[in-house]
Amino acid sequence: MSETHRIIGMEGSLRRELGAHLRASRERIGPQDVGLSGGGRRRAPGLRREEVAALAGVSVAWYTWLEQGRVATSRQVVDAVCRALRMEPDAHRHALALAGFLPVAPPAGPGPDGVGPETLRLIHGWGTAPALILDERLDILAANAAHRRLWGDPEDLPEERRNLLLQLASGPPGDYRLVDGEPLLRGLYEQFRTAAGHVPDDPRASDITRLLHRARPDAADRWQCRTVANFPPTTVEARASDGVPGGTDVLRLTFSLLRPVAEAGVLLLVQTPADPAAQELLDRLARDRPILG
Repeated sequence: MSETHRIIGMEGSLRRELGAHLRASRERIGPQDVGLSGGGRRRAPGLRREEVAALAGVSVAWYTWLEQGRVATSRQVVDAVCRALRMEPDAHRHALALAGFLPVAPPAGPGPDGVGPETLRLIHGWGTAPALILDERLDILAANAAHRRLWGDPEDLPEERRNLLLQLASGPPGDYRLVDGEPLLRGLYEQFRTAAGHVPDDPRASDITRLLHRARPDAADRWQCRTVANFPPTTVEARASDGVPGGTDVLRLTFSLLRPVAEAGVLLLVQTPADPAAQELLDRLARDRPILG
């Protein structure tokens, strides 16, 4: 394939992805959210295309072609449509990237020499707080001892499954299980979409999505969702699996994503105790079940 054909194909994929992103946003917003009356019975959720077109000041035909990925358009039109759809800033930037008005690059990872020793020392120095080093596709690059103590060692998994989303969707291999991990999984998937969703032909991102469909076919609508958002700190509860000492204890952890400014393409996921009882349990586990490294 020539470079010209490759670029044309990429532009077509981005336009189709933009159309899907706009359609998903339109279906999530109701008439009352934009100051319109219900307009009678609706066959599908969300706004009608003609309503979005009117709010954005474009023709219905043009907006329809935009959703169908058939046309390129100006930044002014994309901004107007995003405002009409009441998009959050992350989703608005995502639309601009898909339309070609912000840089588009594959999700980054660590440099050719791997994760820097300073970043590794950082997570290993957090003591009893479980922590991971991730790339922007949420592939797991390293775990500290506290994480392995709770959730198992990612190195024990096949390489293609060493991904935080896949672990959450399938159930981590360790001794602890989340009581309700759906808000955490949903928020991290939207973070994944923020990094990988504007590169529809990224092979690893496509592979992760395929494996998510296989692990959780009941959540197919989620894996097809175009929502993007930066991950907010999320508190969840975990409990030891049957037969594990301390199985009656509930462990409340707050999951937060951090980005070290000195190492591009790397994310840190730290799980801090959400209350004194959680800190006491982590301290006790560290004493009773020491893990080197």
